[in-house]
Parts: sequence; C-alpha cells; structure tokens
Amino acid sequence: MTQQLQQFLQQLINGLSIGAIYALIAVGYTMVYGVLRLINFAHGDVYMVGAMTGFYAATRWLHLDQPSWPGFFLVLLCSMLVCGTLGYFIEMFAYRPLRNQPRIVSLITAIAVSMLLEFGGQAKWMFGPDPKAFPDLIPGVELSPDLLHIGQIVIGKVDTLIFAVTLVMMFGLRYVVRETKMGLALRAVSYRFDTASLMGVNVNRVISFTFVLGSVLAATAGVLVGLRSPKVDPLMGLLPGLKAFIAAVLGGIGDIGGAVAGGLLLGITEAMVVSYFPHGSQYRDGVAFLVLIAILVVKPSGLFGRAAIDKV
Repeated sequence: MTQQLQQFLQQLINGLSIGAIYALIAVGYTMVYGVLRLINFAHGDVYMVGAMTGFYAATRWLHLDQPSWPGFFLVLLCSMLVCGTLGYFIEMFAYRPLRNQPRIVSLITAIAVSMLLEFGGQAKWMFGPDPKAFPDLIPGVELSPDLLHIGQIVIGKVDTLIFAVTLVMMFGLRYVVRETKMGLALRAVSYRFDTASLMGVNVNRVISFTFVLGSVLAATAGVLVGLRSPKVDPLMGLLPGLKAFIAAVLGGIGDIGGAVAGGLLLGITEAMVVSYFPHGSQYRDGVAFLVLIAILVVKPSGLFGRAAIDKV
C-alpha cells in the first residue's frame, strides 16, 4: 500500500468520524423540517446543551473518578434526558403558539431561542463563559488512544465509538420511523396536518415527539464531540449547527437518509481539504458553503431531495 493511499484512507477515516457527528445533528434539522416545514436554528445549541450536560453529569452529578463503560452510558443517558426535555419545552412554548402564524415569525423565534441558549448559557448560574475540559469516559483511551494500526493508518478508539454509536442511533431511528405506530403517525403528519388529524392522529403529540427525538440525537452528538475534542463551551454549537444544517440541505432537507449522506460528505470534504490543500485548516469551514453552492446549482433540491410542486 503506497504512502499516498494510506494518507487518503487515514483522512477518509477522520472525515467519516467528523461526518458522523454532523449527521446526528443534521437528522434533527431534517426531521423538524419534514414535519413542520420549519428550520429550527436552535438545534445546534441543543447539541451544545448536550455536551455541557455531559460534562456536569460526569464531574458533578455522578462524580465519575475513573473512566468506565457504565459511566459513559450513564452520562449519555443524562444528556439525552435533559436535551429531550429541552426540545419538548422549546416546541411547546416557543413554536406551538406560532404554528398558525406566517412562517417568518417561527423563523425569527427560532433565532431568538438559539441566542437565548447561547448567551444564557454563558451566565455564571448556568454554564459560565469559560471553556471546560470534558473528562475521559472511555477506559484505556488515555493510555492508548489507538484501537488498530494498518501500516500507517490509525483507527482510534473514540472514532470507532463514534461510528458504532451513530450506526446504532440511525438504525434505531429507522426502526422507530418505519416500524412503530408513532413513526407511522409521524410520516402521516409530515404529509398533511389536517388529514392526519381527521384520521385520529394527535398532531401535537407527534410534533413534540419529533422535537424530543431530534434533541436526543443532538445530545448524543454533543457527548461524542466532548470525547473527541475535549473542550466544551456555551458557543460550541454555533458553527457545527450551521454545518449540520448545510449537510441537511445537501442531502435534501426533509429526507433522513439524505441528512446522513450530507453529513458524511461534508465531514469527508473537510478532512480532504485540510490534508491536501495548502493551509487547508484555514479554509475548512468555508468549504462547506462552497460545496453547498456547487451541489445546489446542479440539483437545487439536494442530493436525495425531490422537487415539490406548489399548486396556486
């Protein structure tokens, strides 16, 4: 195996790891849009709350002194519960009263909720403005962070965990959407509110469930990012949230599989730019927008989206 091929495969692994995080966040965006036709710009900050909750759960609530698998899953569960509850209350108090108002009103409200979480999180009685070091939760990572070596290709333990957890969450989401009554109701509501209501579907419950499910996925991404780049702060959701929204649009907003594909594509693209472009780390964030423009010029509905025809 040549050195160039090994470098390419290493960057591919790094890109998939980053892309899996984007995919978890992007699915929350695309689910809410698929049901409400609303861009929930506060979703990136729910991801931030997930990371910060994981930090406090590990260091102050559970007092985890040593890395352990039970400790990791307890921290992940705490983060999911907090973010799921937060998503439920955001939908109930911020979006539900405005459901019948012009769409621009809900969009402005979403931006306001995002700013409330970002700047409210910097208050001393919340998270505080200073970055915090996320604790080690995975046994053996501190002593030996690498799981597997193939030539010069290194697969890290945290990257492997990110792949595994993302796969489990995606298969779990697919089961919920395709095989359960709530998933059937969710698909019905995504087509038509009024018709689903006439068929006996509790629309408010379905929409709340969508927000809770998306927030749980964002919480998972927050904890995994804390393990991968152990620094969390109240503004950490701004740029990843924006990139995850771009990933959702790339794949075709409203399509869950498209959101996953868009997230992986964006992560791989960033890793390749950093590796192969001179001073690539300076352009890594901007390349997401270039990829978005390039794909939307060719396919305005995204990679897997379908053009919708509005009747006038």
